[in-house]
Amino acid sequence: MRSFNFFGRLCTAFHDYPSLSKIIIVSTLSSGSLIAYSEANTNNGNRGRVAHADAVASKKKKVVVLGTGWAAMTFLKNLNNSIYEVEVVSPRNFFLFTPLLPSVTCGKVEARSIVEPIRNIIRKKNIDVSYREAECTKIDPANNKIYCRATANTNSKRREEFAIDYDYLIIAVGAQVNTFNTPGVEGNCHFLKEIDDAQKIRRNVIDAFEKASLPNLTEEERKKILHFVVVGGGPTGVEFAAELHDFVNEDVVKLYPMVQNFVKITVLEATDHILNMFDKRITKFAEHKFGRDNIEVKLGSMVTKVTENEICTKAKGSDKTTSMPYGMVLWSTGIGPRPIVKDFMKQIGQGNRRALATDEWLRVEGVGNVYALGDCATINQRKVMEDITEIFKKADADNSGTLTLKEFQDISNDICERYPQMQLYLKSKPVRNIFDRPSQVKGKASKESIELSIEEFKSALSEVDTQLKNLPATAQVANQQGAYLAKCFNRMEECEINPEGPTRIRGTGRHRFRPFRYRHLGQFAPLGGEQTAAQLPGDWVSIGHSSQWLWYSIYASKQVSWRTRALVVSDWIRRFIFGRDTSGI
Repeated sequence: MRSFNFFGRLCTAFHDYPSLSKIIIVSTLSSGSLIAYSEANTNNGNRGRVAHADAVASKKKKVVVLGTGWAAMTFLKNLNNSIYEVEVVSPRNFFLFTPLLPSVTCGKVEARSIVEPIRNIIRKKNIDVSYREAECTKIDPANNKIYCRATANTNSKRREEFAIDYDYLIIAVGAQVNTFNTPGVEGNCHFLKEIDDAQKIRRNVIDAFEKASLPNLTEEERKKILHFVVVGGGPTGVEFAAELHDFVNEDVVKLYPMVQNFVKITVLEATDHILNMFDKRITKFAEHKFGRDNIEVKLGSMVTKVTENEICTKAKGSDKTTSMPYGMVLWSTGIGPRPIVKDFMKQIGQGNRRALATDEWLRVEGVGNVYALGDCATINQRKVMEDITEIFKKADADNSGTLTLKEFQDISNDICERYPQMQLYLKSKPVRNIFDRPSQVKGKASKESIELSIEEFKSALSEVDTQLKNLPATAQVANQQGAYLAKCFNRMEECEINPEGPTRIRGTGRHRFRPFRYRHLGQFAPLGGEQTAAQLPGDWVSIGHSSQWLWYSIYASKQVSWRTRALVVSDWIRRFIFGRDTSGI
């Protein structure tokens, strides 16, 4: 009877206090009262952890990243500070390996091989990162807000619009093709900036050969259909022309033997040479090789108009306009800002610029919490002569009104770090030689005893700002900028306490971070026939088959994932064995 009453009371206790069941079970299994106690207080512990997580989340800084290109991707891959909540906004939900776009146009590489879904990149991060497939339509720096429109269609006819607040905004939207307002370009020319562009060109190239193979066409009609014109002799235009030439000579001769002799490739370049950003040896070799390959290169040729059937050009220094029929035109002449960037530039007083101006720390000038990277921005490097008086005062440690060699040497490292043109200038003219210039000091005994006045100091450095150069709009620059900015964000709190940058010329203390410095690692120009021109650091130029294999290895290693790396390499192997895919799909 007693045992019945005991079990009855025990059941009532379990019913009234369910947590006691955990105490009994855990105590029975583990014989540990401490474990039993912790299990019995699970709900209280969960509430505590949730409250702590909410408190941490409320302290996180909101970072909004616009774009999924080189700069944005590298920033996301290198950011590892959990104090940020990151939100990525872009109409393109993948990263595109742009250097291989010309290879897609003729089937050397498949389109899917050079794209990596952005969600594959961010899911590997241990920080709070989310993605929104939408287009930013307006930036409101006054209220730290951006306005977006979803690119995917919803059930309603209108696309969803929403706003996102930010603490930091990173603009990495890239650029669009610059047509220079040339009539007919938008409607009649192809561009090569996105994966859709490459696939469209590929379909048009295949369609051109299929169309030219139809019966009842005259020779003139076939010549027109198979006349491919490339406007712009930069790396993209030259590589496309080389890829197209290889396609004709390696695959068309087998698949379309009746029309191979009608193919013509013309490159129009407004300046005096193609690849004019490369070493002269590469430029000369490329022009000679194109000549041997029957690729016509017209230098000093400016396009004035493009119609549905003809392209009109004007020779440099002449007012005479000539026209020629074409089958397809690729426009590859330069870049310009996207509409969202243009609108933002007008808001902040930069409406007359061609790209967003940033300081050396990649902050947009006039907006302290907005950064701009990649093709949409340019670094507005401060000139030495603008700060020459402050530099003199900072270096004049004894406030004597004159500057000695030792005083200048003591601050020269900070000056070179703050003003990169000074470092370049001092390579050609060492510090000691600067103190040789003023005629007033020729009679003094030693350079250590020479003292320069402010006017003499200005005269000695009058040519220093001629070393300033704008960075090229390349994937290499954007990649390094993304990695640099991620490093700054990772060390933001630490560098607030212990700044690591150079001495402030205007003001006291030091800058939080070292300014961005671009390190040029070299550049390639594939010229067809398994030959590539390589210009590497140290004025080293290599042209030929060995450089082509170097190109293969570097571009394979630079892929953002093992998946794309395997796909690209397998595409190259497939092309060597079976030739290019000519399906046009």
